[in-house]
Amino acid sequence: MKNLLTLAATLGLVLLATATLADEGSCIGCHAGQPGKLGEEPIAQWRDSVHQRQGISCHSCHGGDPTLMTMEAMDPARGFIGSPDEEAVPAFCGRCHVGVEQDYRDSAHGLALGAGGPECVTCHGSHDVQIATIDLINPQDCSRCHEYGRAGELRNAMEQTEMKLVDLERQLRRLHRLGVDTDALQGSLFSLRNDFHRLLHSVDVDKVRRQTADYRLRAGEIQAQINQIRSELGKRKWVGAGVVVLLLGACLLFVLLHRNYQQMDEHLRRKKK
Repeated sequence: MKNLLTLAATLGLVLLATATLADEGSCIGCHAGQPGKLGEEPIAQWRDSVHQRQGISCHSCHGGDPTLMTMEAMDPARGFIGSPDEEAVPAFCGRCHVGVEQDYRDSAHGLALGAGGPECVTCHGSHDVQIATIDLINPQDCSRCHEYGRAGELRNAMEQTEMKLVDLERQLRRLHRLGVDTDALQGSLFSLRNDFHRLLHSVDVDKVRRQTADYRLRAGEIQAQINQIRSELGKRKWVGAGVVVLLLGACLLFVLLHRNYQQMDEHLRRKKK
């Protein structure tokens, strides 16, 4: 019996390990045991990234076959790309971020690619990619390449609209917790945020100032829909309160009528005696 339990426990551990590797892919399975930049470091960064939270794993970017636990997983015939050279990074990331790539290439940053200009991972990182916000524009990071002055102007031009987008997201989360279907509004906000953040890649202060009004208008439309939902919720709340009051009143009336009936019945019984 003891041997059977041991065998069962061993099989359980093997199945668990197999399921984990199948879920994360052979990339994690093989590289997890390697030190530094080929293993633990990028894996830890990826686990804390927006890519991981969105289900984008190693092979989504680097290609290859994550179901194989052999070197064949990195065969170019199986779509393996590996890590791009610096000048190939925009096209590498642009496979998913199509519009952003073009905005970047048209910008002062993109035009300086290969001549000391930054590319995607310079600002966003490679494996520890986080949700893009205007916090990426800051003295510490921007000053690695140039003075912060112009970058600060860009941030100031975007900051008010960015704060509004953050507030809209906060409001939608509250509505979602109340049971409201916010999928459509979340989709609209997601599209608006992406379009707005594309301006950041243009690094063109004048362009931002010209186009900001349009994004604020779109944000205002989302806010109007949120306000309408809140108004409906408020009406329902008052209707619900009214129904509760009516029910309480009906219960009270029933109690009074019942008590009155009992008193009349008692009075009639006394008269008969």
